[in-house]
Amino acid sequence: MGRFDKYMFQQLLMLFGFFSLVLALVFWVNRAVGLLDWLMGDGQSAGTFLHLTLLSLPTILNTLLPIAAFAATVYVTNRLSSESELVVVQAAGYSPYRLARPVIVFGLFVALLVGILSHILVPMAQRELELRRNEIAQDVTARLLTEGTFVHPIEGVTFYVRTVTAAGELENIYFSNTRSEGARQSFMAREALIVKDEDGPKLLMFDGMSQIYQIESNRLSVTRFDSFVYSLSDLINEDSVPDPSVRSSTSFELLRASPAQMQTLQTNSGAIVAEVNERMNRALQGIAISLVGFAALLVGGFSRFGLWKQILLAVVLLVIVKSLDNTVDTIINKAPDQWPLRYAPTVLAIAMAWGLLWKTAHPRLKGMRDAADQKERQDAA
Repeated sequence: MGRFDKYMFQQLLMLFGFFSLVLALVFWVNRAVGLLDWLMGDGQSAGTFLHLTLLSLPTILNTLLPIAAFAATVYVTNRLSSESELVVVQAAGYSPYRLARPVIVFGLFVALLVGILSHILVPMAQRELELRRNEIAQDVTARLLTEGTFVHPIEGVTFYVRTVTAAGELENIYFSNTRSEGARQSFMAREALIVKDEDGPKLLMFDGMSQIYQIESNRLSVTRFDSFVYSLSDLINEDSVPDPSVRSSTSFELLRASPAQMQTLQTNSGAIVAEVNERMNRALQGIAISLVGFAALLVGGFSRFGLWKQILLAVVLLVIVKSLDNTVDTIINKAPDQWPLRYAPTVLAIAMAWGLLWKTAHPRLKGMRDAADQKERQDAA
């Protein structure tokens, strides 16, 4: 790479990092708001919230990195044009194709990052996220320890605790179980503890009362006790480890999947090929989108009034590419065997960029046509 190439590449990397950070914070805060409401409703700690939000970062980055690359390319190209740096290097003999070299290298760098995320890091993070969500769903203690609120950990079970002390003691609790046919059971106790045992968590109640209401006979049995133990193991789903999914499997695992593993993943070979190609196409779009942004701003040449028209053109082309990508995604979801269409938006973006660069490299064509038209009008006169 020449000196100018290194200079432009460094500028692209710096702005790419900035836009990635800004977009990641925006997307992360948006994701964290919904996640915080779910976790706090289940009584989870701030550490659990931070862990889950960090696990969502690879998915967020995988989506926004191509957009950040586009924004960085447009910003750097606009600044180099406004400061006449592009004019200088073009006067030195740099063709539009030669100027695109650092952008292509930058696009390859972005494609490498997105490829690592798509094929490896995002599936690994998704797998860990599914495991953590399953653990939270089975964390009976966290779901029950919500002061002053009637909670329903599963259908037919109601739990209420007025106060939870710093030592973990529950004061003034109410526990109701209506899952048994023909009977309703409820407990009230002055104090209680939740302890973990080999057979599962247990609720230890002290100084309380048990009520069993028989629906058919319309009888109510009341028993007072000094201490009572109630097993909470039936509130936990026995499937402690969720089955893997296509999204939580790396591309290497998908390509090596046996028929039995495909059955576990609830998929087939066609859907696996479509998924792997979708991940590959996402990486390639980092190059294509960057080239579109660069070529769109280069086509107008230098202007004292800025390149706002070219910037608008770049945004419109990006919208066209992403809209086509969404349309293709819908088609492939219905018919995975149509996976070659996945690359259509990327090919279109590269064709757009090449066309704009070709137009920039042949600025005299328009002048020659205008001169020919003027000569024809003079001859006719």
